[in-house]
Amino acid sequence: MPKLSHLVPHVVRGSLAAVALGLNTLVVFAAMVPAALAKLVLPEGRLRVACDRLLNRLATGWVGFNNAWIAAVCHAPWRTSGVDDLRAHGWYLVSSNHRSWVDIFVLQRVFHRRIPFLKFFLKRELIWVPVIGLAWWALDFPFMRRGAGRRDDLATTRRACERFARIPTAVINFAEGTRFTDAKRSAQRSPYQHLLEPKIGGIGIALATMGEQFECLLDVTIVYPAGTPSFWGLLSGRIGEVIVEVRQLPLDAALLGGDLIRDKAYRNGIRSWIDALWAQKDRRIAQLLAAPVDKPY
Repeated sequence: MPKLSHLVPHVVRGSLAAVALGLNTLVVFAAMVPAALAKLVLPEGRLRVACDRLLNRLATGWVGFNNAWIAAVCHAPWRTSGVDDLRAHGWYLVSSNHRSWVDIFVLQRVFHRRIPFLKFFLKRELIWVPVIGLAWWALDFPFMRRGAGRRDDLATTRRACERFARIPTAVINFAEGTRFTDAKRSAQRSPYQHLLEPKIGGIGIALATMGEQFECLLDVTIVYPAGTPSFWGLLSGRIGEVIVEVRQLPLDAALLGGDLIRDKAYRNGIRSWIDALWAQKDRRIAQLLAAPVDKPY
């Protein structure tokens, strides 16, 4: 796909990109329906695993097509590090800061075919989103029941994570729980300059459920030096430099397989570990933002 950055106005290329994304989603969803319906009736076993593999391949193709139109419309450079020795058939726990809905497309582009298709923790209500809600269900995205009580939330997400043991999987969690803004930071009285306070729920459940299967933690730092982009900014190519740094960190045995509900020491251990990561990430973001900025096109 040729670059559109210098050929057409941003409104036109944004509209074309939106159409490409919509058609891509509808075509891939239609292809996923037979395997998704088969999952409803098949018992656990080899046939169901085959459906899972097919669904993941289709989702990977969806990401690949999205990467093509992103490359076509985005003019500013993407600076990525730490992804060269990853395994497409490994098991990874991924943790990232969260600035924008654009983050999801950024992460999918950076990790495409380097690690398995990313599975996000989602609010249970999102299962009702037309088209993509069913796709998320079919792909075994873990849906967390907000407001149902911590024990119910733990049990629901534990069942979702246990299904990831069947095939190579990358589970990603935005520990902040929401997109960063200065207003949210002030309301939280966050101790960090560029981050909200991290929550331990999602990442703690993943560690407690299948922590021993993860090869490592992929600690991701996303920075937009020219300012946090909107989704329209991504579609239209009006996005500045994108910086993504990935660190592969070992998972301490003390963090794996504990009881988040009854074991206070275990919860405190995860809390201390995440807080230390967040302090390092906050300092690194400050360093990256102090460098010269490549403005949006």
